[in-house]
Amino acid sequence: MSPSPNYEFQEWWNKQRASDHNDLLSSSETSSFLTVDIHSPSTEAAKDRSRSARQLSWIYLLKVHKIAHFLAFITNGFITLIRTAKRRVSSRSSGSHRSESRFYQIIKFFLLISVLLLIFELIAYFKGWHFSPPTLESEVEDLVEYIYAKWLIIRANYLAPPLQSLTNACIVLFMIQSVDRLVLVLGCFYIKFRGLKPEAEMDYTEDVENVGMNVEDYPMVMLQIPMCNEREVYQQSIAAVCIQDWPRERMLVQILDDSDDTDVQAIIKAEVHKWQQKGVHIIYRHRLIRTGYKAGNLKSAMNCDYVKDYEFVAIFDADFQPAPDFLKKTIPYFKGKDDLALVQTRWSFVNKDENLLTRLQNINLAFHFEVEQQVNGWFINFFGFNGTAGVWRIKALEDCGGWLERTTVEDMDIAVRAHLCGWKFIYLNDVKCLCELPESYEAYKKQQHRWHSGPMQLFRVCFIDILHSKVGWVKKANLIFLFFLLRKLILPFYSFTLFCIILPLTMFLPEAQLPFWVVCYIPGLVSILNILPSPQSFPFIVPYLLFENTMSVTKFNAMVSGLFQFGSSYEWIVTKKLGRSSEADLVAMVENETAPLVESGGVHKSSSESGNPLLFPPVSRKVIDILKFYSGSFDEEVATHDFQDLLEDRTSVFDEEA
Repeated sequence: MSPSPNYEFQEWWNKQRASDHNDLLSSSETSSFLTVDIHSPSTEAAKDRSRSARQLSWIYLLKVHKIAHFLAFITNGFITLIRTAKRRVSSRSSGSHRSESRFYQIIKFFLLISVLLLIFELIAYFKGWHFSPPTLESEVEDLVEYIYAKWLIIRANYLAPPLQSLTNACIVLFMIQSVDRLVLVLGCFYIKFRGLKPEAEMDYTEDVENVGMNVEDYPMVMLQIPMCNEREVYQQSIAAVCIQDWPRERMLVQILDDSDDTDVQAIIKAEVHKWQQKGVHIIYRHRLIRTGYKAGNLKSAMNCDYVKDYEFVAIFDADFQPAPDFLKKTIPYFKGKDDLALVQTRWSFVNKDENLLTRLQNINLAFHFEVEQQVNGWFINFFGFNGTAGVWRIKALEDCGGWLERTTVEDMDIAVRAHLCGWKFIYLNDVKCLCELPESYEAYKKQQHRWHSGPMQLFRVCFIDILHSKVGWVKKANLIFLFFLLRKLILPFYSFTLFCIILPLTMFLPEAQLPFWVVCYIPGLVSILNILPSPQSFPFIVPYLLFENTMSVTKFNAMVSGLFQFGSSYEWIVTKKLGRSSEADLVAMVENETAPLVESGGVHKSSSESGNPLLFPPVSRKVIDILKFYSGSFDEEVATHDFQDLLEDRTSVFDEEA
């Protein structure tokens, strides 16, 4: 039997609620049913009170259920993250990664030691030894206390001094590299402030309007596209090269296909045949024995007998799309400069905003092209050839020994040898060539491994050649200390050692001091300098700083494998490409594939004459697929026969459905 209600308490409760909680009485329906009203001792009030109590219990049960669901979600996410990290760390692709596996095993060993030291320090902290550390001079009864006292002696007398010496050495290297970075930025500011640019003695863009200009005034140019299993990008790259605004009889296109996939070979042959029918001088070459990777491919192409008829060679990787006026903007700089070997242009990325990885890559490469290449090209007429989007004087290639297969950075190799032979380079920051960045971490990591192991291979094989060369001691010092040691060896060494080894160890060895400005101020300043050429990337400065420190492990591993010639240093894996193009690039490619051939003076601006059935050729399958994506539907037959109307309305097609 329930106890009798307390009427005095009920009256007091109602008065208290009437005076202090008027706003609560006028609240929403949800708030009202969460309160328990006590008005009278009637049976109806008891029923209301019991019903409200049940509702409150259900609400609390729902809240507990939501909290449990949230905790389960967090736990599952954490477990998934751990499993993914474990799978990536423990994954092994082949025997060629044995040195890399050993390297990561060493890192995991040091990680285990760090965890044990952390546990040991936590025990000492909870025992209060951070206030009065135990010494062996006093009577020590506890075994843990005795071990900790011995650890303090070993740490202070044997571990801290060498760590402090290594720290000081890395700080010196860090300051030298920071000064070099600052000097490069100041040089770039000077070039921008003075408006300094390379000058050409002639301009084909203006001269082409001169009806009296002869075709013979245009030098013979060969364009090479080395590729290997490039299913995604072969079509757009071949089209971009074949539509160069250059006399057809003064231009030859070489498609250097190293593909081992017969299907890829067949579709590339078909694409070459299509352009041959349009009147383009284009040749398909395929090696039966693929040796030397890209260097062997280029070397084989340069051994052809007809190469002697050409004066210049332009090289493009399979994902590069030069503008139609690329040759007209680069070849004029060779006029009157017989000692000029290379004209290098800048890369422009169609997918730089695709994800965080491509944004961070764009920061590094923007600094490389805007600052390093431009400053070195202007002040010392030398920089490392980027392997693509550049034009070489064939005589310079022959003079320095041609393409060699001794390293995986054949582009840097031939640039160094040409520089030692006295040839000069020019960098054009205003001429850009479209390409794409790796969008996956695996592809980017493999690319960076080759880019950092190859220079160390090259340094080993050409160090003696640099010392015995006939160039001045200033150029020798620049090659050895700045080009190779500082920017290719010291940078990954101190970055990995300082931030991945010394900084964690100073947590357990406080006797070794690492200045605060080394950890925060200088890295922050250097990161700001790196991001200046791409100011739109300033919101990503913190991820960029963390990402670079993380990538220092891969770069240091690659540098060590190249310096000591481990097996993985000679590995060449073609960077995976996706064939990314913006809408503007797509329209340009459509126009290029279907543009009528017009003759102006002696210069053929396209690939067929008016009235030829090739004037409106069938649209490529890739273009059709992309247009279907943007417009929702696409009639291939209409596009084939009435493509002129489609080109006129192309803007509306994209604006309606993009």
